[in-house]
Amino acid sequence: MIKGKIIKGIGGFYYVDTENEVYECKARGNFRNQKITPLVGDNVEISVNDNSENTIDTILQRKNELVRPPLANIDQLFIVASLVDPKINTTIIDNLIAIAEYKNITPVVIITKTDLQDNAEFYQNIYEKAGYTVILCNNTDNSPAYAEIHTMMTGKCSAFTGNTGVGKSTLLNRLFPELNLKTGETSKKLGRGKHTTRHCELFKVDNGYIADTPGFSSLEFEKCERILKEDLPYCFKEFEKYLGYCKFSTCSHTNDKGCAIVDAVNNNEISKSRHESYISMYNEVKNIKEWEL
Repeated sequence: MIKGKIIKGIGGFYYVDTENEVYECKARGNFRNQKITPLVGDNVEISVNDNSENTIDTILQRKNELVRPPLANIDQLFIVASLVDPKINTTIIDNLIAIAEYKNITPVVIITKTDLQDNAEFYQNIYEKAGYTVILCNNTDNSPAYAEIHTMMTGKCSAFTGNTGVGKSTLLNRLFPELNLKTGETSKKLGRGKHTTRHCELFKVDNGYIADTPGFSSLEFEKCERILKEDLPYCFKEFEKYLGYCKFSTCSHTNDKGCAIVDAVNNNEISKSRHESYISMYNEVKNIKEWEL
């Protein structure tokens, strides 16, 4: 048995990165019988055969998994948003942060195109106040932001998400020019870019991995990853110290009387935009039962 990580899957073949080399493998039939699909990011055990196909024999326990994009064992999620073209949307950022928290993934906010508009610090304050790392990035120069991101990625399995056109591939190309990822200009008419990546793939860099994935937009992410209303407050980390102090145990933390979180918003201890995003997410899932997920 050789241990490794699936870094790509195409047409029923899986490419497993091991200590010595990358092996092309097929999954054993018993996975299909158990309705288990190997995912990019899975840590696996494989058999290497001289006279037949190499096989994935065991999928080790996952830390987490995402439905779309289909990825497993992600350590951190870099949420990339641009100040302009497309314009920053805090609701999208907040939804992605909440999903990351729900999946036990560390979220990091990257704000790009800071050379095109001068209000980046306004958004930086919102997310640093909530307890998250925020990196301001100018994609046209070699700012210190690239070194900071580079350091954070070392030894980790990281994914990048955000609406098309925010500069994910451009950012990765500046960090790791050897990747030579395709980039696409944003469509002025649609306000979004053409999809430039075609399949999930992990790239090995600095003793870690990064994923630049197709269709990893907020809309598809949100549709596939739902959070129960009971769990949602715990996905907003700045709410944590106020939970349990509301007047009523059934408090929804939206506009309830005696709500400690609403009071914190009114006292400017919690950002209003963050709370508005919470209310929006709560209203979307308040009638969803666990068995419906």
